[in-house]
Amino acid sequence: MAENVRNVALRLAYDGTDFVGSQVQANGPSIQGALEAAWLRLTQEQQRFTFAGRTDAGVHAQGQVANVRTQTSHPLATLQRGLNALLPKPIAILDIWEAPSEFHARHSAIWRKYRYLLDEEPIELPMLRQYVLHIGQPLAKEALKEALKVLPGTHDFAAFGSATQPGGSTIRQCRSATCSSVELFGRSLVAIELVANGFLRQMIRALVGTLILVGRRQLTPAAFAQILQARDRRRAGPTAAAHGLTLMAVGYPPAAMLLEN
Repeated sequence: MAENVRNVALRLAYDGTDFVGSQVQANGPSIQGALEAAWLRLTQEQQRFTFAGRTDAGVHAQGQVANVRTQTSHPLATLQRGLNALLPKPIAILDIWEAPSEFHARHSAIWRKYRYLLDEEPIELPMLRQYVLHIGQPLAKEALKEALKVLPGTHDFAAFGSATQPGGSTIRQCRSATCSSVELFGRSLVAIELVANGFLRQMIRALVGTLILVGRRQLTPAAFAQILQARDRRRAGPTAAAHGLTLMAVGYPPAAMLLEN
């Protein structure tokens, strides 16, 4: 890489409600498109950003990572301040740093963490409607936790999604799968958190849709395990709505994050 080319990395948060997804698409506004447009206005460079993970329409993030090769001389603080002034309000640059030349937001990542939020209360709280899926009935938490126990490890997740590329592998390594409680606006919510080296298309939402059936006792944890083993999407539950899902964080090896002096 030429000496005057920098590799700038960003950590983004966004409300995905009004976007067609993270990736540039022809059918509407995207997170990537908004970021690249703001970068062009700030630096007069038309550059392509690489994202750590692709999020679908309506999915949110507080730990998305992106990087860009640039020749701009703007200091990092100026870039962060300028981008946040130019970006639409639903998008924010939370952090910015100089990355090593070989850093790649997607290829360098070793894990991604997602959270899906469910609301069991009978009446939906309006402030949560864009970020939490309203279930409206209590879920069997112990059954959910029992079902989640089968996910950690390396599995073929074809029952819950499709490969990100035609003919690609549907095998992924899940690091952890948990069910816990979080509180927002005074309401206790069910949080399903999954950490893996990568995810198939709509994998988390299909998992959550199937886990809701477990929580409603329409499906046993043993039957959930059999669905995973069967690798048949037709046997799994419906795909849960996008708005309950948030990309929480992306993990990298320490060496991939630190710029050597």
